[in-house]
Amino acid sequence: MKRNRRISAVAALTLAALVTGTGAGFAATTTPSATPVATHAFDTAPATATAPTRSFQGTLPAPTGPYAAGEDVIHLTDESRPDPWVPSSGPRQLTVTMVYPAVPGTGTPAPYMTLAEAAGILQHRKMPASSGVTPQTLAGVTTHAFDGARPQRGKHPLVVLSPASENPRMMLTSLATELASHGYVVALVGHTYEDTGETLANGQTPPCAICDHPEKIDFDAEAVSRARDVSFVIDQLTHGNTAWPLAHLIDKHEIGMAGHSLGGAAAADTMIADPRVRAGVNMDGTFHPAPMPGQINRPFLMLGIADSHTPGSGDGIVWDRAWAALGGYKKWLTVTGADHFSFSDGDLLQEQAGFPTAPLSPERGMAITREYVTAFFDRTLKGIDSPLLDGPSPNNPEVLFQP
Repeated sequence: MKRNRRISAVAALTLAALVTGTGAGFAATTTPSATPVATHAFDTAPATATAPTRSFQGTLPAPTGPYAAGEDVIHLTDESRPDPWVPSSGPRQLTVTMVYPAVPGTGTPAPYMTLAEAAGILQHRKMPASSGVTPQTLAGVTTHAFDGARPQRGKHPLVVLSPASENPRMMLTSLATELASHGYVVALVGHTYEDTGETLANGQTPPCAICDHPEKIDFDAEAVSRARDVSFVIDQLTHGNTAWPLAHLIDKHEIGMAGHSLGGAAAADTMIADPRVRAGVNMDGTFHPAPMPGQINRPFLMLGIADSHTPGSGDGIVWDRAWAALGGYKKWLTVTGADHFSFSDGDLLQEQAGFPTAPLSPERGMAITREYVTAFFDRTLKGIDSPLLDGPSPNNPEVLFQP
C-alpha cells in the first residue's frame, strides 16, 4: 500500500527545504499523518516570511572517532544499462564521494559540493538572494573531510550511503565523515537525474529529470533503480583498484548500507537483491515496497521520527509490516522531537542559515543519528557490541525502542 501524498511545510525560505525526500516530508512544527512524496516548502511559503540578514556560513560537526576523514570524488559509468530516466544520455553515469579513514593533519579541506551542484540546489528550490545562501557559501560549508589525505593502513568495512529523493549525495556528509573517523570506508552515491544535480565526469551537472511531477513517480521503481546503482558501485569498488586507487582499503566481506528517506527504501531493496550487503539502515523512509518474509534475514535498523514511525500510526503501519518480515538481528528506534531532516545535514544547515528547525535541536538530531548508526555497524560489521543498542539510554532520552 502506497502512502504518498503532498503536504505543506510551515517553515518558509528554509535551507532544509532545499533538499526534500520521500518517506516523510519536511515540516518544522507539524507532523504529517501519512507519508508524502517530496514536497517543496516554497510552494506554500507564507507571504510574511522573513529572510535572514546575515551571510550564511555553514559548518558540519567534526567527527568524533580517532581517525581523520579523507575524501575522493570518483566517476563511474555502467555500460550495461542506459540511464533509466534519460535514456538518450547514454549509459548510466554516477558520481560517488569516497570518504575513508585518514591520517590526521594530512590533505587539504574538501569542499561540500561543486559550485554547479550548489547552484542547482538554489535554482531548483528558488532560493532568493536575500536568504544569504549563495552557491559560494553553500559549496564552502566546512565538512571536516580532506582531499588527498593519507589513508590509514589496513582493511575497513564499506558502508554505502543513499540520500533522500531530490537530495544530492552531499546531504549525508556528516554521517559519512563520522563513519570514516571510526574506521569505515564510505561511498556516498549520487543518483543522477534524481536530485538537484551531480557534477559528472564531463563537468556537466544535469538537473533533476523526475522532480517536477513527484505525484507521477513510481517510487518502487526508483528504489529498485537505486539498488542497481549501489550494486554496480560495489562491483566497481571490490574488483581491483580501477575505479578508485584506494580500493585496497575495503574489506569486501564486510559491506553495509544506510539510506535516508527513499535511500532507506533503497537500502532494503539492495539487501534483497544483493547478498553482499550484510547490514542495512533505513533512516525515516517509507519502504518501497515493504520486504516480504524471508527476503531480508540479515541485520537491519529502522530509525525514524516518533510522530509518524511509531508502530500502528502514520507510516508506522508500513514499518509494522517490514518489522514483521525482517528475519535477522533488528532494531526499531524512534526519535522524539525530530523531523525528517534531523537525520541528514539539512536541519543543521537550516539553523545556521537562521531559520526555524524541529523541536529537537539539529545538533542533537545529528549526534543521535551518527551515534546509533555507527553503533549498529560496529556490531554487525565489526562484531563490536555496544550497550547503546541494548535498550533506552539516560544519555539519549529522545530515543525510544520499538516495539
